[in-house]
Amino acid sequence: MPELLIELFSEEIPARMQARAREDLKKLVTDGLVNAGLTYASAGTFSTPRRLTLAIEGLSAESPTLREERKGPAATAPAAAIEGFLRSTGLSREQLELRDDKKGQVYFALIERPGRPAAAIVAEVLEAAIRNFPWPKSMRWGAGTLRWVRPLHSILCLLCTEAGAEVVPLNVDGIIAGNTTEGHRFMAPGRFSVTSFEDYSAKLRRAYVMLDAAEREAMIWASAGNLAFAKGLEVVPDAGLLGEVAGLVEWPVVLMGQIDDAFLGLPPEVLQTSMREHQKFFSVKNPASGRIEGFITVANRETADHGATILHGNQKVLSARLSDARFFWENDLRHVKAEGLEAMAEGLAHVTFHNKLGSQLDRVKRIEALAREIAPMVGAAPDLAAEAARIAKADLQSAMVGEFPELQGTMGRYYAEAAGHNDGVPEACREHYQPLGPSDDVPTAPVSVAVALADKIDTLCGFWAIDEKPTGSKDPFALRRAALGVIRLVLGNGVRLGLADVALSSLSAVRDRLARPSAEAVAGATVTGLDPKQTAIDLLAFFHDRLKVYLKDQGIRHDVIDACLAMPGNDDLTLLVKRAEALAAFLKTDDGENLLQGFKRANNILAQAEAKDGVEYSYGADVKFAETDVERALFAALDAAEAAIAPAIEAEDFAAAMAAMAALRAPIDGFFEAVQVNAENAILRRNRLNLLSRIRQTCLGVADLTRVEG
Repeated sequence: MPELLIELFSEEIPARMQARAREDLKKLVTDGLVNAGLTYASAGTFSTPRRLTLAIEGLSAESPTLREERKGPAATAPAAAIEGFLRSTGLSREQLELRDDKKGQVYFALIERPGRPAAAIVAEVLEAAIRNFPWPKSMRWGAGTLRWVRPLHSILCLLCTEAGAEVVPLNVDGIIAGNTTEGHRFMAPGRFSVTSFEDYSAKLRRAYVMLDAAEREAMIWASAGNLAFAKGLEVVPDAGLLGEVAGLVEWPVVLMGQIDDAFLGLPPEVLQTSMREHQKFFSVKNPASGRIEGFITVANRETADHGATILHGNQKVLSARLSDARFFWENDLRHVKAEGLEAMAEGLAHVTFHNKLGSQLDRVKRIEALAREIAPMVGAAPDLAAEAARIAKADLQSAMVGEFPELQGTMGRYYAEAAGHNDGVPEACREHYQPLGPSDDVPTAPVSVAVALADKIDTLCGFWAIDEKPTGSKDPFALRRAALGVIRLVLGNGVRLGLADVALSSLSAVRDRLARPSAEAVAGATVTGLDPKQTAIDLLAFFHDRLKVYLKDQGIRHDVIDACLAMPGNDDLTLLVKRAEALAAFLKTDDGENLLQGFKRANNILAQAEAKDGVEYSYGADVKFAETDVERALFAALDAAEAAIAPAIEAEDFAAAMAAMAALRAPIDGFFEAVQVNAENAILRRNRLNLLSRIRQTCLGVADLTRVEG
C-alpha cells in the first residue's frame, strides 16, 4: 500500500506554534482522507523551524466504488418533479427503474460513483488543509491570497509505492508540489530530491537537519547535562524552555559559558529569569552553594572554532542584560534600606487595581484588615499577618519587577529581608500568590496562609461586589483559579473558618471603602446597592461549585458532595470535606450501599403516606405497639445508633457516625422483610410510619441521603 509524504517548507515557524501545528496538520489531512473514503495504517508528524512534515503509512491506493439507491417521485408525478430528480442524480430517464410501491409505481435511481485514485484525493485534501490551516497568527506575502504563518516556499508531496515515487499534482497559489526539499540553511544549502520518508529523513540528517523535535530535546538535555557535570555543576530543569529551544534549531549544538563574577551576587531567580526570557539560556548552578554560575546556550550550527565566537557574543550580550538587572537590584535595595518597604508601597496609591475597585493601595488596606481577622484561625499572630499584608505588594513598585513582572513576590521576599522584616513576613511576600495553579505548592507557614487567603478572598469579594463574575468559558480575572486557591489553602492546612462570615466581612469592607470617594478613585467608581449578605451567599455557592470540581478529581461523586452541602456548617470547607470523605468511603461498602437502599425505601413509603394522609409522621413511635421481635430489634438498633451518632457528629468523627449508621442495615432489612408497614390496624400503621420517620431522621442527621443517587 502507498506511503504518503508531505512537507510544507517555509520561513521560520515560531517555536511556540510548532507542536499545535503538527497536530493540526495530522488531523486536517487524515480526517480529509478518511472522509473521502481512503484508509491508512498510521500517521506521524514532525517539525523543525522551517518545515512541517506528515508521513502516512498504509494508505489505500484508491477510494472504493460507492453504490447508492435513491427513491424518487411516483411515475405519475409532474414532469417538473421528475426532471428535478434527474438533475439531482445526474441520470437520464432511461437509466431510472420503475418499481411497484404501496401507492403505485415509483422511480428509483441506482447511482454508482467509481472510486478515485489516492493522488487526486490527496491533492484536494492537502490544498484545503493549507488554505484553511488554523494558525494563531498568519500573514500574506507577495501578490497572492494564501495566508501562512511565514512565507511558504515549497510543497513536497509524494505517493511512494514499490514501483517508485509519484509527485502528487498540486498547485497552491503558484507553489507547485514537487519531490525536493532543503537541508540546513547554513551548513547544507541547496535542494535535493527524495523518494520516500526513509530516504527523506536520512538525507535531511546528512544535510544537518534533525527532523524529530523529541530527538532534538533529548540531545540538548543530554549534552547540557554532560557539559555541566564535567565542571561539577548541574543544569536547572526547565521543560518549557527545552521545548522552545528545540523548536528554534534544526541542528542543535550545545555550548556552556560562565557568568561574570560581577553578577554572581544577584539573586538566582533574577539571573535565571533574565537569561531565560531574554537569551533563551538554561541556568547552570553550583549544587554546593546553590548559586547560578553558568549558562547553557544552543547554537544552530557547527563552527570551525567549536562555538567560541558564538559563545563570546552571547556572553557579551548577557553581560549587558545583567548589568541592567544589577542596576535595578542595587537601586531598589538603596530605596528599601533608606525608606522601608511601606514607603515603597505608598506608591501603589497611584496604581489602579480596577476602575470600580480603586487603587492597589485601597486593596492592600482591605487585605491587611482581612489578614488580621483570619490570622487567629490559621495560627498566625495578627500583627505579623497585618505587617506582611501591608508590604506584600510593595515590590510591584520596584524597578526589578517593572522589568521582570514574573518576579513579583520573589523580589518582595528579598526586599523584606533587606528591610529587616522577619518572623515569616518575607516568606509571606513571596508565598501569598500561591497556589497559582492545580500543581503549584500550597503555603503552610501561618503568616503566608493568612495573607494568601486574604488576598484571594478580597479579589473574589471585590469582583462579586461589582458583578464581574465568571460566565461560561470567560473568566478574565481568573476568579475560578482564586477560588480553587482558597479551597487548596483551607484543605491543605486544615483551616477551620466560616467562609460566609469572612466573605461578609470582606464585602462590607469593599462597600465601605468604595462608598467614600478618594483622590485615587476613578470618577463614578463606587458600589451602590450592594447587599453584602446576599452577595456572600452567592459567593459561597461559587465556592461550593469549585469544590465539587476539585473533589471530583479526588474521586468523590457530586451527589455525595450535595448530600454533605445540605448539612449545617457547609461554609467550613474542612468540615464539609471530612464529612464527604467519610460518606464516600461508607457508600463503597456493602453495608453503606444496602443501608442507602433501605433509607430510600423508608423515605419513599413515608413520603407517599404523608402525601396521602396530609400529615407529617415525625413523632410518637412507641416500642409498646411493636408486634414482632423484628420491630423491637429495630427500635433497639435506632436507640443505639442515635446514642452513638449524636456525640460522634459533635466530635466531628464522621467515620464513627457512619459506622453507627451501618449497624442499622440488618435491622432495617429484617424489618422490611417481615413487617407490613401499611397494616389494616390504624394504630399499628401510624406507629410503623413513625418508626420509618426515626430511620429517616437518624440517617439525615449524618448526611442528606435523599440527594445521593442509587
